[in-house]
Amino acid sequence: MNEIIFFGQNNNPKLFENETDKITKPIQFKFENENENEKQIKQISSSTFSTIFLFENGKAIEYLNENYSKQNLQKIQIEKNIQKITVGWQNEAILTIEGNVFAKGLNIDSENPNKFINISSLIEDTNDRIIEDIVSGAQSIYLLTSNQNVYGIGDNFNHQLGVDSETLDKTKKPILMMKNVSKIFSGNISYHVFLLNSNQELFVCGFNQWGQLGLGESRKEESKIYKLTQIQNIPKGKIIDVQCGLFYSIILIENEEAKRKVYSCGNYQYNGLGKNENTYEFTEIKSSLFENDYILKIFCGNRHTFILTSNSKLIGFGANFYGQLGTGNTKDQTIPIQIELPKLRFNENISNYHVSCGDSKSFLYYSPFLSPFSNLEEDLIKLFRRKEFCDISFKTENGEIIEAHKLILKYRLNQNQIEKLKEIISKKSIKESNQIFEMIYSNRIINPKLYSEIKEIINSNEKIEETIKRIYLNENEKDFIIERKEKQYKFPKLILIMRSELYRGMFLSVTNDTSNKVRDYSELSNKSFQIFEYWIYSNQIKKGIKITQEIINEIKIGIDYFQLNQTYPNLFDLLINKFNN
Repeated sequence: MNEIIFFGQNNNPKLFENETDKITKPIQFKFENENENEKQIKQISSSTFSTIFLFENGKAIEYLNENYSKQNLQKIQIEKNIQKITVGWQNEAILTIEGNVFAKGLNIDSENPNKFINISSLIEDTNDRIIEDIVSGAQSIYLLTSNQNVYGIGDNFNHQLGVDSETLDKTKKPILMMKNVSKIFSGNISYHVFLLNSNQELFVCGFNQWGQLGLGESRKEESKIYKLTQIQNIPKGKIIDVQCGLFYSIILIENEEAKRKVYSCGNYQYNGLGKNENTYEFTEIKSSLFENDYILKIFCGNRHTFILTSNSKLIGFGANFYGQLGTGNTKDQTIPIQIELPKLRFNENISNYHVSCGDSKSFLYYSPFLSPFSNLEEDLIKLFRRKEFCDISFKTENGEIIEAHKLILKYRLNQNQIEKLKEIISKKSIKESNQIFEMIYSNRIINPKLYSEIKEIINSNEKIEETIKRIYLNENEKDFIIERKEKQYKFPKLILIMRSELYRGMFLSVTNDTSNKVRDYSELSNKSFQIFEYWIYSNQIKKGIKITQEIINEIKIGIDYFQLNQTYPNLFDLLINKFNN
């Protein structure tokens, strides 16, 4: 069942017909159609004129005001096997399970601003058209490809596309901005963007009139940074998240002691800086409300900010003219204040709550599906698209070769079914073949017509979690050894690639290497290593292990070594919650 809490601007579009335009206290949101309340929310994205609700079944509902007017409220059903949605001030985009991006808006197609077009198909490099993530700025959209390249499309008058040109005003085709990118950060009303590479180096470009790019005093006179520029003065630690408002930016960093801190830069008068002065580089936001809490997530709207902690606190600050902070009034808050919420049904899983900040509205909602690393099925789909990990070939009707993972297929299908699959693929196009494999990997019906042809194979599949546990129990499929003290642990390389950034980089950096590599983890106790071992396979904490402070300290060391921070839910977050409870 859904749990969605709303507060803030109740127009553009008007979501509650019988409420005023300013809802200052959090209230429960319910869909007009009772059936929608029975579908699990995956994501909410909202901006000035549009709000989209994405459900776990891959369908979405959009509420918008046509032609950006307060009249003519529309409710539109979107059905494209959607994986993620993103809404900006003058654009919106959807990412499909197949890795395609459809977008619409004035800055995408000014003649047909309400028509979705496939912008990923416009990328010139045909090998770079599978998209893993999308993020909207106010008037631009950013695409992260499976090859870890970032493209931008839309307006560039504030140089938010980061190309080395001061004269490019806009582009109707995605242009390559940067390679070797792990994450994109922007905001639905922002004219600047941050790009994080695999070395934890943060680059930025765009509008800088109030110092919101965090480049420091020496760059404050430059109102626009037209070329992607590395930020040199970031506080030490691992960058967990960056959020962008209109004239400010917030960053969440985890230091060596596993303490998370929040930093901000920009103009305090209009935004949620959490302090009473302008700052041109990232400086810490301090408050007794969260100094002893573990900070889970940060969120930004146009001019307001939220912090969610492991102790189930929602802390907000910034502009509040429409009640978007949920404080019960319309008074701005320049310093952090705790928001009083109705009792939450799922607050024991507070890490699965998220906030979507529109221009001047806010949604708090429960969704265990939001992260791109939310489950093993989506991890497998990502790996399936990385051809360097594939080791079994199939030939399509045109003689084209499509490759897959022998190990996964072996556990999903028996030999007769693999032969049947080869026969089916031999009569299909490359596009249809890709869809067939994605249905086999994910157990999702992407193409009903093709599904009917492989229904016998699909129905014989286990859930992927059970598949991974079978791999966990079968020693014969494990081709990598981790040696610690007097005991050896064996893992399939494929599983380590899927779960650990460390091993993904290690195995990719050595070509044609079939040897068993050995690593020593003697600093971890047996209990801690058992937690790691089970987590890598199942994305779950092994039952029956008592969590102690010593184990938490060891796990922190192991997380950094294995580089498991991008898995979701975060192992450390869950251990902290389990320990606190």
